[in-house]
Amino acid sequence: MQTFEITREITDAITKRRGHVHPHEQFDPAKTALLVVDMQNYFVSEDEPTGCGPAQEITPNINRLASALRAAGGAVVWIVTEATEEANESWKNFYETLSEEGAENRRKVLVPGQSAYEIWPKLEVPDGDTHFVKARYSAFLKAPGGDLEAILRDAGIETLIVTGVASNVCCESTARDAMMVGFRTIMVSDGNAAYTLEAHEATMRGFLTTFGDVQSTDQLLGTIGRRAEAAE
Repeated sequence: MQTFEITREITDAITKRRGHVHPHEQFDPAKTALLVVDMQNYFVSEDEPTGCGPAQEITPNINRLASALRAAGGAVVWIVTEATEEANESWKNFYETLSEEGAENRRKVLVPGQSAYEIWPKLEVPDGDTHFVKARYSAFLKAPGGDLEAILRDAGIETLIVTGVASNVCCESTARDAMMVGFRTIMVSDGNAAYTLEAHEATMRGFLTTFGDVQSTDQLLGTIGRRAEAAE
Protein backbone atom coordinates (compact mmCIF):
# COMPACT_ATOMS: atom_id res chain seq x y z
CA MET A 1 0.00 0.00 0.00
CA GLN A 2 1.23 3.46 -0.84
CA THR A 3 1.74 5.66 2.19
CA PHE A 4 3.81 8.68 3.14
CA GLU A 5 6.53 9.14 5.74
CA ILE A 6 6.77 12.53 7.39
CA THR A 7 10.54 12.67 7.71
CA ARG A 8 12.56 14.82 10.08
CA GLU A 9 13.44 17.06 7.13
CA ILE A 10 9.74 17.66 6.39
CA THR A 11 8.91 18.12 10.07
CA ASP A 12 11.66 20.70 10.55
CA ALA A 13 10.67 22.65 7.44
CA ILE A 14 6.96 22.76 8.31
CA THR A 15 7.54 23.52 11.98
CA LYS A 16 9.80 26.43 11.06
CA ARG A 17 7.08 27.80 8.80
CA ARG A 18 3.97 27.39 10.97
CA GLY A 19 5.08 26.10 14.36
CA HIS A 20 3.49 22.65 14.15
CA VAL A 21 3.16 19.80 11.68
CA HIS A 22 -0.57 19.01 11.77
CA PRO A 23 -2.81 22.09 11.55
CA HIS A 24 -6.01 20.01 11.78
CA GLU A 25 -5.06 17.50 14.43
CA GLN A 26 -8.39 18.13 16.19
CA PHE A 27 -11.76 18.30 14.45
CA ASP A 28 -15.42 17.66 15.16
CA PRO A 29 -16.45 14.38 13.45
CA ALA A 30 -20.09 15.48 13.35
CA LYS A 31 -19.06 18.45 11.20
CA THR A 32 -16.74 16.41 8.99
CA ALA A 33 -17.27 14.79 5.59
CA LEU A 34 -15.25 11.99 4.02
CA LEU A 35 -14.85 12.62 0.30
CA VAL A 36 -14.25 9.41 -1.66
CA VAL A 37 -12.98 10.50 -5.06
CA ASP A 38 -13.30 8.45 -8.25
CA MET A 39 -13.17 4.97 -6.72
CA GLN A 40 -14.88 3.67 -9.84
CA ASN A 41 -14.05 0.53 -11.78
CA TYR A 42 -12.67 2.72 -14.56
CA PHE A 43 -9.92 3.98 -12.23
CA VAL A 44 -9.53 0.95 -9.94
CA SER A 45 -10.12 -2.31 -11.81
CA GLU A 46 -7.15 -3.96 -13.45
CA ASP A 47 -9.58 -5.07 -16.17
CA GLU A 48 -9.69 -1.44 -17.31
CA PRO A 49 -6.73 0.08 -19.22
CA THR A 50 -6.97 3.09 -16.89
CA GLY A 51 -7.08 1.02 -13.69
CA CYS A 52 -4.72 1.96 -10.86
CA GLY A 53 -3.71 -1.20 -9.00
CA PRO A 54 -2.71 0.54 -5.74
CA ALA A 55 -6.25 1.96 -5.47
CA GLN A 56 -7.54 -1.50 -4.61
CA GLU A 57 -5.27 -1.61 -1.58
CA ILE A 58 -6.78 1.50 0.03
CA THR A 59 -10.32 0.08 -0.04
CA PRO A 60 -10.25 -1.29 3.55
CA ASN A 61 -9.04 2.06 4.93
CA ILE A 62 -11.79 3.95 3.12
CA ASN A 63 -14.37 1.54 4.51
CA ARG A 64 -12.99 1.96 8.04
CA LEU A 65 -13.02 5.75 7.87
CA ALA A 66 -16.50 5.85 6.37
CA SER A 67 -17.92 3.54 9.02
CA ALA A 68 -16.35 5.47 11.90
CA LEU A 69 -17.44 8.84 10.56
CA ARG A 70 -21.04 7.72 10.00
CA ALA A 71 -21.17 6.40 13.56
CA ALA A 72 -19.88 9.74 14.85
CA GLY A 73 -22.52 11.74 12.98
CA GLY A 74 -20.37 12.81 10.04
CA ALA A 75 -21.04 12.48 6.32
CA VAL A 76 -19.67 10.33 3.51
CA VAL A 77 -19.71 11.69 -0.05
CA TRP A 78 -19.10 9.37 -3.01
CA ILE A 79 -17.73 11.47 -5.85
CA VAL A 80 -17.67 9.96 -9.34
CA THR A 81 -16.50 11.25 -12.70
CA GLU A 82 -18.87 11.22 -15.65
CA ALA A 83 -17.92 11.90 -19.26
CA THR A 84 -20.87 14.19 -19.86
CA GLU A 85 -21.70 15.55 -23.29
CA GLU A 86 -21.09 19.09 -22.02
CA ALA A 87 -17.63 18.23 -20.71
CA ASN A 88 -16.78 16.29 -23.85
CA GLU A 89 -17.44 19.45 -25.85
CA SER A 90 -16.14 22.18 -23.53
CA TRP A 91 -13.06 20.35 -22.21
CA LYS A 92 -11.49 19.65 -25.57
CA ASN A 93 -8.03 20.67 -24.36
CA PHE A 94 -8.15 17.72 -21.95
CA TYR A 95 -9.13 15.25 -24.64
CA GLU A 96 -6.24 16.49 -26.74
CA THR A 97 -3.90 15.03 -24.10
CA LEU A 98 -5.33 11.54 -24.64
CA SER A 99 -4.81 9.09 -27.46
CA GLU A 100 -7.70 8.84 -29.90
CA GLU A 101 -8.46 5.36 -28.58
CA GLY A 102 -8.29 6.48 -24.96
CA ALA A 103 -10.55 9.46 -25.55
CA GLU A 104 -13.14 7.35 -27.34
CA ASN A 105 -13.10 4.71 -24.62
CA ARG A 106 -13.55 7.37 -21.93
CA ARG A 107 -16.56 8.88 -23.67
CA LYS A 108 -18.06 5.42 -24.17
CA VAL A 109 -17.66 3.77 -20.76
CA LEU A 110 -17.42 6.56 -18.17
CA VAL A 111 -21.20 7.05 -18.18
CA PRO A 112 -24.11 5.63 -16.14
CA GLY A 113 -25.10 2.11 -17.09
CA GLN A 114 -21.55 1.01 -17.88
CA SER A 115 -19.67 -1.25 -15.45
CA ALA A 116 -16.59 1.00 -15.67
CA TYR A 117 -18.66 3.86 -14.23
CA GLU A 118 -19.77 1.93 -11.14
CA ILE A 119 -18.12 2.27 -7.72
CA TRP A 120 -15.54 -0.42 -6.93
CA PRO A 121 -17.64 -3.31 -5.52
CA LYS A 122 -15.50 -3.92 -2.43
CA LEU A 123 -16.42 -0.51 -1.06
CA GLU A 124 -19.31 -0.38 1.38
CA VAL A 125 -21.88 2.15 0.15
CA PRO A 126 -25.02 2.06 2.31
CA ASP A 127 -28.20 4.02 1.73
CA GLY A 128 -28.01 7.45 3.29
CA ASP A 129 -24.59 8.45 1.97
CA THR A 130 -24.33 11.37 -0.43
CA HIS A 131 -23.49 10.87 -4.11
CA PHE A 132 -21.99 13.60 -6.28
CA VAL A 133 -21.13 13.66 -9.98
CA LYS A 134 -18.25 15.72 -11.36
CA ALA A 135 -16.98 16.14 -14.90
CA ARG A 136 -13.48 17.55 -14.34
CA TYR A 137 -10.60 16.80 -12.01
CA SER A 138 -11.83 18.95 -9.12
CA ALA A 139 -15.26 18.31 -7.63
CA PHE A 140 -15.46 22.00 -6.74
CA LEU A 141 -15.54 23.17 -10.37
CA LYS A 142 -18.70 23.38 -12.47
CA ALA A 143 -20.25 19.95 -12.06
CA PRO A 144 -23.38 18.10 -13.22
CA GLY A 145 -23.94 17.11 -9.59
CA GLY A 146 -24.50 20.73 -8.60
CA ASP A 147 -22.50 22.93 -6.24
CA LEU A 148 -20.48 20.71 -3.90
CA GLU A 149 -19.47 23.60 -1.68
CA ALA A 150 -23.11 24.59 -1.16
CA ILE A 151 -24.13 20.99 -0.43
CA LEU A 152 -21.43 20.68 2.24
CA ARG A 153 -22.18 24.10 3.77
CA ASP A 154 -25.88 23.28 4.00
CA ALA A 155 -24.96 20.10 5.89
CA GLY A 156 -22.87 22.10 8.40
CA ILE A 157 -19.58 20.60 7.26
CA GLU A 158 -16.37 22.37 8.31
CA THR A 159 -13.67 19.70 7.81
CA LEU A 160 -13.05 17.47 4.81
CA ILE A 161 -11.11 14.20 4.72
CA VAL A 162 -10.05 13.34 1.17
CA THR A 163 -9.50 9.79 -0.09
CA GLY A 164 -9.51 8.11 -3.49
CA VAL A 165 -7.66 7.96 -6.79
CA ALA A 166 -5.49 9.38 -8.17
CA SER A 167 -3.67 11.14 -5.36
CA ASN A 168 -1.96 13.64 -7.64
CA VAL A 169 -4.84 14.31 -10.02
CA CYS A 170 -8.50 14.38 -8.96
CA CYS A 171 -7.84 13.94 -5.24
CA GLU A 172 -5.25 16.70 -5.07
CA SER A 173 -7.28 19.01 -7.33
CA THR A 174 -10.36 18.52 -5.15
CA ALA A 175 -8.41 18.90 -1.90
CA ARG A 176 -6.66 22.09 -3.01
CA ASP A 177 -9.92 23.68 -4.10
CA ALA A 178 -11.58 22.61 -0.84
CA MET A 179 -8.89 24.47 1.09
CA MET A 180 -9.18 27.49 -1.19
CA VAL A 181 -12.90 27.88 -0.51
CA GLY A 182 -12.38 27.64 3.23
CA PHE A 183 -12.72 24.03 4.36
CA ARG A 184 -10.23 22.54 6.79
CA THR A 185 -8.85 19.82 4.54
CA ILE A 186 -6.98 16.60 5.33
CA MET A 187 -5.61 14.15 2.77
CA VAL A 188 -5.21 10.56 3.98
CA SER A 189 -1.68 9.25 3.47
CA ASP A 190 -2.81 5.63 3.18
CA GLY A 191 -6.28 6.39 1.83
CA ASN A 192 -5.21 7.86 -1.50
CA ALA A 193 -3.47 6.08 -4.36
CA ALA A 194 -1.57 7.13 -7.47
CA TYR A 195 -0.18 5.26 -10.45
CA THR A 196 3.33 5.61 -9.00
CA LEU A 197 4.64 5.91 -5.45
CA GLU A 198 6.68 8.95 -6.46
CA ALA A 199 3.56 10.82 -7.60
CA HIS A 200 1.72 9.89 -4.40
CA GLU A 201 4.54 11.02 -2.14
CA ALA A 202 5.02 14.30 -4.01
CA THR A 203 1.33 15.14 -3.58
CA MET A 204 1.32 14.31 0.12
CA ARG A 205 4.41 16.40 0.75
CA GLY A 206 3.19 19.37 -1.24
CA PHE A 207 -0.25 19.36 0.33
CA LEU A 208 1.06 19.06 3.88
CA THR A 209 3.66 21.75 3.34
CA THR A 210 1.37 24.38 1.85
CA PHE A 211 -2.32 23.58 1.63
CA GLY A 212 -3.59 21.63 4.63
CA ASP A 213 -2.95 18.44 6.55
CA VAL A 214 -1.94 14.86 5.82
CA GLN A 215 -2.75 12.14 8.32
CA SER A 216 -2.93 8.35 8.30
CA THR A 217 -6.10 6.32 8.65
CA ASP A 218 -5.16 5.29 12.18
CA GLN A 219 -4.50 8.89 13.22
CA LEU A 220 -7.90 9.96 11.95
CA LEU A 221 -9.71 7.00 13.51
CA GLY A 222 -8.08 7.86 16.82
CA THR A 223 -9.40 11.42 16.69
CA ILE A 224 -12.87 10.32 15.60
CA GLY A 225 -13.02 7.74 18.39
CA ARG A 226 -11.85 10.12 21.11
CA ARG A 227 -14.27 12.87 20.09
CA ALA A 228 -17.14 10.40 19.90
CA GLU A 229 -16.37 9.11 23.41
CA ALA A 230 -16.16 12.64 24.77
CA ALA A 231 -19.53 13.50 23.21
CA GLU A 232 -21.12 10.55 24.99
